[in-house]
Amino acid sequence: MNIAPLLRAEIAARGPLAFSRFMEIALYDPISGYYRRDRFGRDGDYYTAEQLQPTFGLLLRRFCEQHGISTIVQPGAGRAALRESFAGLEYVPIDLAYGTWPESFQGLILAHEFFDALVVDVAQREGEAWRELRVGCDGDGFAWALGEGLLIEGIDERIERVERPIGLEKELVRMAASLRSGYLLVLDYGYTQREQIRFPQGSLTGYRRHQTVEDVLANPGEQDITAHVPFSTLEETAHRLGFRTVHVESMGSFLLRIGEADHFAFLDLEADSVRRLQLKTLLFDIGENFRALLLEKPEHP
Repeated sequence: MNIAPLLRAEIAARGPLAFSRFMEIALYDPISGYYRRDRFGRDGDYYTAEQLQPTFGLLLRRFCEQHGISTIVQPGAGRAALRESFAGLEYVPIDLAYGTWPESFQGLILAHEFFDALVVDVAQREGEAWRELRVGCDGDGFAWALGEGLLIEGIDERIERVERPIGLEKELVRMAASLRSGYLLVLDYGYTQREQIRFPQGSLTGYRRHQTVEDVLANPGEQDITAHVPFSTLEETAHRLGFRTVHVESMGSFLLRIGEADHFAFLDLEADSVRRLQLKTLLFDIGENFRALLLEKPEHP
């Protein structure tokens, strides 16, 4: 089913939509949302580190062994590609069609490319003020429409458009409530507050058939919509919820730290050229573009 008529009907009934609502329908609609279908791999729209198996999974398993972790909860797990790597441990994958959060557990929350898929609102600078950007109809397509004024402070004056991560705090609250003690590992692409100037027009991007698409309003339901993770906001929010930062670094540095003690002997690289290539990609390709934020939640008496 084409999702555009659903959006047009809601706009006709309610007026221009908050972008978070447009994004929610386009990505998460129970019948036709983009994430309701498998979009990974050569015939899909993108690859992730989880397709580099078994190397990625073995590295994360070794991390769990190093930290005494026996329970791993992974929101946004998709195909649950890490299930085999975590065999013998308690692995709880969660996605739209399956899985629920444990009421209380001790272990690891693995948020790999999870926060970048959460819905955001969008704001645009208008002179000295900020206005919300909403989504209206434009013929058979969709177009940006200016909404109400917003109070936004602390943004570099050179930045014209920003995303507002309205789904981030809700998910962190859920994580903090479920994790009694242990770690939250965030592996994702994003920026710190200081680095935000790299995105003067915001970081919203569409992906389709391994190509970026600038118009995130085009073909709703047929392309991914993603925004870079605001790591400073994520970290500050997590601290308010009882987490403390252990490390923040590139994903490549994080994975290197896991294997440096025995020079990745557990991967048996000399005998397996595929694993050698996968490790190189993880360390020096994906690993340089992704960030690893490791947070710990201590157990309180």
